[in-house]
Amino acid sequence: MALTRYAVAGAALLAVHATAAAQGGVCDRPTVRALGAQATFIGQRLSPFHSPYQGAMSLDAAGDRQLSQSYGAYGGACLGGDVELYVDGEMVRGAGISHASGIAGVTNGDVLRQGSVDLGDAPYVARAFVRWRHGLGGPARDTLARAMDELEGTVPSRRVEVTAGKFALSDFLDVNRYANSTRLQFLDWALFQNTSWDFAADTRGYTYGVAFAWITPAWSLRAASAQMPRFANGNVFDGDLRLARGDNVELSLAVPGDGVVRLMAWRNTARMGRYDAANALATATRPPNIVADDAPGRTKWGLAANAELPLADKGETGAFARAGWSDGANESFAFSEVDEHLSAGLQLAGARWGRTDDRAGIAFVLHGISDAHRRYLALGGNGFLLGDGALRYGPEGIVESYYRVQVGPWLQLSPDVMLIANPGYNRDRGPAFVTTLRLSTHW
Repeated sequence: MALTRYAVAGAALLAVHATAAAQGGVCDRPTVRALGAQATFIGQRLSPFHSPYQGAMSLDAAGDRQLSQSYGAYGGACLGGDVELYVDGEMVRGAGISHASGIAGVTNGDVLRQGSVDLGDAPYVARAFVRWRHGLGGPARDTLARAMDELEGTVPSRRVEVTAGKFALSDFLDVNRYANSTRLQFLDWALFQNTSWDFAADTRGYTYGVAFAWITPAWSLRAASAQMPRFANGNVFDGDLRLARGDNVELSLAVPGDGVVRLMAWRNTARMGRYDAANALATATRPPNIVADDAPGRTKWGLAANAELPLADKGETGAFARAGWSDGANESFAFSEVDEHLSAGLQLAGARWGRTDDRAGIAFVLHGISDAHRRYLALGGNGFLLGDGALRYGPEGIVESYYRVQVGPWLQLSPDVMLIANPGYNRDRGPAFVTTLRLSTHW
């Protein structure tokens, strides 16, 4: 792949440069470290709900039960100077309710979507990337705790970081302290990421690319460019970066009270179909088929905002919000079928009721889609997540609440409930109710 070759070449150049001086790295000599491992088991039950009709991609009105399993092992190495290497191995088994389809806010963020091919359940390399850090001067340093894809140590508070290789764009962009991990916090896709951000990724959520960050205590600027799949929800990347890539830029601003506001703009280029064109052809191809209109080099763009605000308990109690919009002219391609996103919620620390390490959360989500996207679904069209065969449009709404019990030093048990109004934007169906029990262990 073209981007992979560029990443490897760039990493080699960075390594040569970095051996001269260790101004930004977390360690001063070559070393290899195990950074941790995790195993998460999620059992979900979808209760039967009202539905006068059902399509090929609908949330199953008869109800469903599913169990998913995910396993991960994470390692890092200092290559000398300012350069670090990270490699993660993962394995995912099981499925989401209704095969993780029929709803824009999929209820289990730990499962894979139905892809263009069967990915199987064998272990795979999720991430493999190099990171170069370089200090920008000044005595202040930040302390980094050992974590997944993070070596323990200190780094300059003012620094530049360049990351190249295989990763998830969501590792760097649209992060949020209170809504960012489906293994420890909220489970719904719409509460660990802004679902209107159709970020470049394969079916598993990873891509090959380059990310840049300029970090200071008051503000940070991040930018990333990554490969897009050849087809919507695909597992094979398009190697022509002129016609297929995802470009992103995000500005983070510190606000009073240790809060953060993040503002992002993004633009994808890929082999996409246009909803208007598919709708116009529906008289001949009814139901409309968005794939029949695919053409290379088409674009989709959007804007997003993300905020977090600590409220108490040394920041463990806090509030968050996200908002996002995409143009909705071309097909949803890599993440979810959402053109408008709004979410907000709270995390509460258990110290308030004598359970210091427990956490509770409650949040809501509101999803919308463009007029052309609505008409496409109303005419019976299918996306890679949605397709009821008809549509009486209404915004999709989700309320989720969880309680995470710290059972032991490395073990958490979390009951979770979700109420979903207008699943798949369809006022004729629902509401749907989902209950979950999650068991997660981290080292």
